[in-house]
Amino acid sequence: MPDFLLPDLGEGLTEGTIVTWLVAEGDTVGVDQPVVEVETAKAAVEVPVPFAGVVTRLHGEPGQSLPVGAPLLTIGPGFAEPGVTTASEGSGNVLIGYGTTTTTRRRRTRTVVTAPDKPSKAPGVISPFVRKMAADNKIDLTKLTGSGPGGIIRRADVEAALTVPEQRDGETRIPLTGVRKAVADKLTTSRRQIPEATVWVDVDATGLVAARKSLNASAPDRPVSLLGLVARFAVAGLRKYPELNSRVEGDEIVQLRDINLGFAAQTDRGLVVPVVRDAGSLSTRELSAAIGERTTQAREGKLGPAGLTGGTFTVNNYGVFGVDGSAAIINHPEAAILGIGRIIDRAWVVDGALVARKICELTLAFDHRVCDGGTAGGFLRFVADCVESPVTALGEL
Repeated sequence: MPDFLLPDLGEGLTEGTIVTWLVAEGDTVGVDQPVVEVETAKAAVEVPVPFAGVVTRLHGEPGQSLPVGAPLLTIGPGFAEPGVTTASEGSGNVLIGYGTTTTTRRRRTRTVVTAPDKPSKAPGVISPFVRKMAADNKIDLTKLTGSGPGGIIRRADVEAALTVPEQRDGETRIPLTGVRKAVADKLTTSRRQIPEATVWVDVDATGLVAARKSLNASAPDRPVSLLGLVARFAVAGLRKYPELNSRVEGDEIVQLRDINLGFAAQTDRGLVVPVVRDAGSLSTRELSAAIGERTTQAREGKLGPAGLTGGTFTVNNYGVFGVDGSAAIINHPEAAILGIGRIIDRAWVVDGALVARKICELTLAFDHRVCDGGTAGGFLRFVADCVESPVTALGEL
């Protein structure tokens, strides 16, 4: 009888917490059927089983944390649906969306707990994980206002309560928990392990703004964002300078074949980096749409670990915060991050005359182990040239 082990749910995630079992002992399951909802520091995700058979044992209770590689459930021999592989022929898949069969997925009925009436003191909580998280941190759920449907208390509500500053001896102390702690750990690792350097350049983005306006006028139902345009130029630049689409593993520099483009997104739970996989195969409109879609999913908490990991290069539009430049921290274990400042009207010399133009600052922080300044400067100059002359850039796209 094979054990289904908790799979690797993404880079840097070493454990997951059981939120809800979607099956019970004695249930018959098919290949790639979701069997459990697991929550990590980044997101909640339904995990499918790669075997078919009968569930003989569930390893763990809701609210319990398990390390990656620990048994989740045990599958025994049993009746398998037509067209479904046997238990010994598991699909090997770990996350929903990567299935290899077209079977009917059966899910155990779950009872939905509705939010309590106002006179009631009982908190509206569905997730056992949320209850355990609150209990472990001595959070009184009756004092929280749920942000979920019908006032249901979610993990984000408990995390918000955890980050309430504490006044002690005249000092303000803010707990470092949840997503903020995960981000802090990753940024610390980056600064500790990567010898980074930064180059920057001011660019005339007047043509970029005009190009976007023209593109959106021609197809208003498929709009292109400024970030989408710059991201597309970055992808083209990575083809010319593949050293920046790499990572260091031990004593080797590994240049990666696919360009999986990450982009920084601010959410209620903190900073996350959604990833558009194989961005090099997408058109400008497709890439822009993918960025917009993943941003929405991330802010709604609907983007699983597979959509938040695996990036090979990151773009960061910090201009939305009204700042011109930033020496961004590289998203470990990547080799570089491209930053985009705000676009603002400034005096600029064009053909010997001083005119008002829309100026933007681009910055590139890079791992000095994978390349020198010539490569980094060449990449940044290429992207800058594309921004200043989008029509000329068409030859590279």
